[in-house]
Amino acid sequence: QVRLVESGGGLVQAGGSLRLSCAASGRTFRSYAMGWFRQAPGKERYFVAAITWNGGSTHYVDSVKGRFTISRDNAENTVYLQMNSLKPEDTAVYYCAAEARPYRDFVSRATPDYDYWGQGTQVTVSS
Repeated sequence: QVRLVESGGGLVQAGGSLRLSCAASGRTFRSYAMGWFRQAPGKERYFVAAITWNGGSTHYVDSVKGRFTISRDNAENTVYLQMNSLKPEDTAVYYCAAEARPYRDFVSRATPDYDYWGQGTQVTVSS
């Protein structure tokens, strides 16, 4: 079992930055790919970014490329999402998730492929 707890959300003006953190319990975290997803009111949950178990590969949805950076610290059991140049359309609840297939060299963008989810953290970007 992996328990995930997100933090770092809040209210920020357009053009600002936030850094989300996702703290994981369990040693198996270090072998899992991790993803960030977001869900705006009335919309489905969408892929934002993902990182392989060792940080060797990262993937982003086109709308955040060049603005967001996903990273992880396996020694601290934490994955991060640095969000810069935020836009009002980035407003959503952000969730981190773990894909419980150890040591895979690729990641999925599909929500059903992720086995563990955090409770989410709200990010609101004002114009």
